[in-house]
Amino acid sequence: MFDSRETRGMLLGLLGVTIFSLTLPMTRVVVTEFHPLLNGLGRALAAAVPAALLLWWRREAWPTRAQLKSLAVVSAGVIVAYPVFSAWSMQTVPAAHGAVVNGLQPLLVALYAAWLSRERPSRGFWLSALAGSALVIVFALRDGGGRPQMGDLLMLVAVGVGALGYAEGARLARQMGGWQVICWALVVSAPFLAAPVGWLAWQHHLTHAEPVPTAVWLAFAYVTLFSQLIGFFAWYAGLAMGGIARVGQVQLLQIFFTIGLSALLFGESVTPSTWLFAAAVIGTVILGRRSGVRTLPQAARAG
Repeated sequence: MFDSRETRGMLLGLLGVTIFSLTLPMTRVVVTEFHPLLNGLGRALAAAVPAALLLWWRREAWPTRAQLKSLAVVSAGVIVAYPVFSAWSMQTVPAAHGAVVNGLQPLLVALYAAWLSRERPSRGFWLSALAGSALVIVFALRDGGGRPQMGDLLMLVAVGVGALGYAEGARLARQMGGWQVICWALVVSAPFLAAPVGWLAWQHHLTHAEPVPTAVWLAFAYVTLFSQLIGFFAWYAGLAMGGIARVGQVQLLQIFFTIGLSALLFGESVTPSTWLFAAAVIGTVILGRRSGVRTLPQAARAG
């Protein structure tokens, strides 16, 4: 049995994953109209407004210098790299395909957790995580005719850097709180995003005279408010509460949610083999969930 704190962490992580599961399908809608850079950076700049208002309303203290350095890492991963590169990927591969490639992220989160937060998963955990990742790679190669597609490579960049933002954000959430981490990351990033987003928006205006369809605006609103803000409230809190490596494995359930919603809402074709690969990956998560993860004491810092 799991203690109540770990259980709450797993449930919060599952809530975050449920929200994130629509990110790739909604991004596919947005990039039919907006450039991937405008989508990726624009959603972060837009989300910074409610984030700043929430911080002001709660009268949150300013981050320390050390926390600002950590927030820069978080911003690089979850505010710039993942939104931008996943948007580029969604121009070339279906959301269901991208969701399976995204299944590499929990393994990378566990690796970063071992480095940043001194978590030490057991050998069984690593074996199950590696097995799940191997299945993801086989799926991507098989679906791409034996070689990676450009969309796969773009998703790998998004996943690799995004996982670092997840792990560092979870570590910081133990000091600041989950929702504070993403709100501060958005706020401190906003001054650096304003100019490029403004230029990209102006270029879009010059080259697209027709109005933006309502469906695109609704999809952009989702990736702004839910994917970039609200989902992280639950996700960072869950990682901090239940353990980064362990709760991070819940993200592999996102495959099922994304594939199902992509088929239901957008009519994407999902082959039986896709479901079989997804089920096999989830099986590795169940095995990993039964394996131990211990956390070493933090080393004392001078000064």
